[in-house]
Amino acid sequence: MGDIRRRGAVVLGVTGLVAPLTLALGAAPAQAASCSTQAGPYQKQVEKFLGRPVDGKQSTADCKAIQAFQNKHGITPNIGYAGPVTWGVMDLMNKQKAVGSNPNKAGKCPTNKGRIACVNLTLQLSWIQDGSRLVYGPVPVRTGRNGYETRTGLKKIYWRHINHVSTIYNVPMPYSQFFDGGQAFHSVGLSMWNPPGSHGCVNMTTTTAKKYWSLLKNGDDVFVYGRKPGT
Repeated sequence: MGDIRRRGAVVLGVTGLVAPLTLALGAAPAQAASCSTQAGPYQKQVEKFLGRPVDGKQSTADCKAIQAFQNKHGITPNIGYAGPVTWGVMDLMNKQKAVGSNPNKAGKCPTNKGRIACVNLTLQLSWIQDGSRLVYGPVPVRTGRNGYETRTGLKKIYWRHINHVSTIYNVPMPYSQFFDGGQAFHSVGLSMWNPPGSHGCVNMTTTTAKKYWSLLKNGDDVFVYGRKPGT
């Protein structure tokens, strides 16, 4: 989400992805009435991810587990079918978890800028570092969808508004920290894995957005790199 208007250090421990990924598999909203009886092209992979018996065959229990995951993350159609979108979300979660506490292992986010917020679009991860020292994260984020991509490159936070409301989409953008035109860090009430993505902003959970608000200030650097899957 974005807004075209422009206006003019606490060190925290590492926040891994284990907790977010555990929550991702927690209780889901009420399931849809229909449930697919067909095995999907990613049946075995999805079964393994969900801790189901890996036999490549769709069972009623398999369908309900897949459907609960789809409902949790706003994946449609939510009929319990192990298709490419569902597996894509799970595969991304696996890749995020594998990063562990070394998100800048490849050295792509600058270490010569002091305090900087990094955004890896490819893995949909963000973190804050100070030089080469990790300050907070990595945490999952939700960036711009196809046609509304979060723009890459080195930016600076130029305006912060804790109770911002978008003038374009007329939706709340709490803890907004703008770094490129209408693109900002801000919290949303959606799953970080909800496809297809934002309208360009870097969406965060409320907990993450509050931490970013406390750790960053106007003039701090932001570096965005990579390419979001599907864009």
